[in-house]
Amino acid sequence: MGKAVAFTDILAAANRLAPHIRRTPVETSLALTERVGHPVHLKLEHHQITGSFKLRGATNAVLGLPEKERKRGVSAASTGNHGRAVSHAAKATGTRAIICMSSLVPANKVEAIAALGAEARIVGKSQDDAQVEVDRLVAEEGFNNIPPFDHPDVIAGQGTIGLEFMAALPDLDAILVPLSGGGLISGIALAVKTMSPKTRVVGVSMERGAAMVACLAAGHPVDVEEVATLADSLGGGIGLDNRLTFNMVRDLVDETILVSESEIAEAVRFAYEFEREVLEGGAAVGIAALMSGKFEPRGPTGLVLTGRNIDTRVHREIICGTHPAFEEA
Repeated sequence: MGKAVAFTDILAAANRLAPHIRRTPVETSLALTERVGHPVHLKLEHHQITGSFKLRGATNAVLGLPEKERKRGVSAASTGNHGRAVSHAAKATGTRAIICMSSLVPANKVEAIAALGAEARIVGKSQDDAQVEVDRLVAEEGFNNIPPFDHPDVIAGQGTIGLEFMAALPDLDAILVPLSGGGLISGIALAVKTMSPKTRVVGVSMERGAAMVACLAAGHPVDVEEVATLADSLGGGIGLDNRLTFNMVRDLVDETILVSESEIAEAVRFAYEFEREVLEGGAAVGIAALMSGKFEPRGPTGLVLTGRNIDTRVHREIICGTHPAFEEA
């Protein structure tokens, strides 16, 4: 079991991150509000500097390293957005970075990491395969591992989203958060439950390879096959030796929901047509849960829109209604 994350860690992260990140806006969605009959508020975290919420946790973790450790370099396994965030934080602090990714990571995300000066290393066909190479870099070359979710500084950094959301809207009945390895929802849930215990925290993932949901059902971390999905940023396992996020999600999250590929595609298209927002599939799952009726609001509801780094060709196909995901409806 790793070091427990406390609410004070999230407050400290907010102070540390203030000069380095964007405090993203919260806006009301008139289209979704009209559709579901309750106010729906969007946390536009896809407007973050690197186009994803991941910048918060990665930057908090890199800044938390002693300078001597930073000089040895950092490495991370990533489905794209975490690697981009670690690369950005490494560049800002003059730190060497090697980002390990599987062959499932979209090319646009690999290219964005390389453009920031990090080495993008493709390893195997899953997040777990990429993590094996990170572990080797740590053991043999002295790099520091910056995990995408199961790390106290990463969780605390992501939790600052919860601080900002509740500061803007303290009376939210529920917050819907994309769910993958659990770093984002663990931090947000800790912040939200501390500030407003009555507010429900709901994790939303895809039907194809939702690792955390499978682990919760089993009662412990299990291996889950990683498969191609529109919500590619939510792919990957939680690690059989998970130290923090499994327990935090189990204890702090009120409900989990799974959405289909066609529902994700509809949500991406809806966001573009009615909100004029470009979202990747993993960022649109909260919208999908609302539009599909799988989550029925009881009052003011918040959605965290987590990233916009979608392949432009895929986005165009979704907007035009020609993406194969629509055929799964």
